[in-house]
Amino acid sequence: MRVRGLAATAGSSILVDNVSFEVWPGQVTALVGASGSGKTTSALALLGEHGNGVQLAGDVEVDGQVVVDGNGPTAAAPSLRGRVVAYMPQHPGSALNPARRIGATLRELEKLHHPGEPVVQEALRAAQLPGDRVTLRRFPHQFSGGQRQRIAMAQALTCRPKVLVLDEPSTGLDSITRLQLVTELEDLARSGLGILLLSHDLDLVRALAEHVVVLSAGQVIETGGADILPATLELPSAGTPPPAKPLLQAMKLSASLRPRGRDPILRDVDLAVRPGQCVGVVGRSGSGKTTLARCLAGLHERFTGRILLDGEALPVLRKRSPEQNRRVQYVWQEVRGSFDERRRVDEQVARTAQRLRGLSTIDANAEAVATLARLGVSAITAARPPSRLSGGELQRAALARALLAQPDVLICDEITTALDDRGTTLVVQLLAELKDRGTALVWIGHDLGLVAAVADHVLVIDAGRVIEQGPPATVMSGPRDELTRRLVAAARIGRRSPHSPPVLTPDTRSEPRR
Repeated sequence: MRVRGLAATAGSSILVDNVSFEVWPGQVTALVGASGSGKTTSALALLGEHGNGVQLAGDVEVDGQVVVDGNGPTAAAPSLRGRVVAYMPQHPGSALNPARRIGATLRELEKLHHPGEPVVQEALRAAQLPGDRVTLRRFPHQFSGGQRQRIAMAQALTCRPKVLVLDEPSTGLDSITRLQLVTELEDLARSGLGILLLSHDLDLVRALAEHVVVLSAGQVIETGGADILPATLELPSAGTPPPAKPLLQAMKLSASLRPRGRDPILRDVDLAVRPGQCVGVVGRSGSGKTTLARCLAGLHERFTGRILLDGEALPVLRKRSPEQNRRVQYVWQEVRGSFDERRRVDEQVARTAQRLRGLSTIDANAEAVATLARLGVSAITAARPPSRLSGGELQRAALARALLAQPDVLICDEITTALDDRGTTLVVQLLAELKDRGTALVWIGHDLGLVAAVADHVLVIDAGRVIEQGPPATVMSGPRDELTRRLVAAARIGRRSPHSPPVLTPDTRSEPRR
């Protein structure tokens, strides 16, 4: 695959300008850069695809065929999609049909591209998913965010392409699965597959890429090997907040997917977070972290146990008062699905302050623009619809939307997975200021190293149970449980960690969205 002088424009805006790179069989080329630098736009051009109102130009050649020329995408582009170039998007929800079981979708792709060949099981193994009948009969909403990421990869691999384009493939993956992903991608490259990797995860890029292309504002600013990448972000350890009564508390919390406790997801979880404290919750994909967050936010109603806010019972979301809604805010894991594609992002962010705090439209819009700017999202960018923002920009907009409620409790579910180091730093700095003002934080994450750096207390969850908890330094330096030891060892790619076959049992499913 050869890209020469690629340009992408939307009206008078230049999205990508004179971008050039190559992908070789059996090698990994990585595109890195800040959110909005043009990585996804460049990758979509390999399929001859582009966003609404975007025009492509330049020379893009894949497997000897021209996909983009000076007049834009060519007639040959559609015939190469899937069969030659397969693309896994950053947000798996956009690649999965919610109305179809995953097995039916995979078998359809198998029949379309390789009839008569048993490629589905091969793709599932490469994506670290079991191929049993129970798994194949499940719908996308019955998997965790990290599991949906692997299903999207299995769909791409079922096509048996020559070039695999992966847009943030480690998003939503726990550190153990992320380490296994490195091994799987190395095996795919050794089999002759060319891989284009788009990622903010610099550890992943260092472990895999032979060629690195750094983008900034749509232009190539540096090329070379992995040695050109900056040092990995190191965050200061969180301080210890003064003792206080719990602001948000969950006691003996158990949750299930189906009525009357069938298909349990959480089992007797206790959690308490005090004003100005950050409690981190970590675990493998499908362990129940997001279900815990949804229970606290009032979105998952099939639970037993007690949830208290300031010592008083906190009902499910549909029964909460506007003041309770304001006090407890939730930032979603898959943020693109939480925005209305028909409205500008800044308007949706400002709406929180209008509805929950009674601000005027002018004041709410001004506060929205200021908060977004603090998080590195410009007013011009925020004035666009969600489809025109990168994954990292939209993730920060979702955080800003929650912050405009001025919550007492902020529940953050994987809020840095699409961010580069600069974006992560901006988010962590702003949340540290909120902690200093007394806001309680619940930080859900897969990356034990990051969670330990920002949290005052850490819970490790496995199969719906809390298996270990304590101060971050204690958990990181002297883990007692085997899973915790593996999470600590895999916190940085390159360290060896025991490999285990992927396990996907009914109790790992998240509740369907309502």
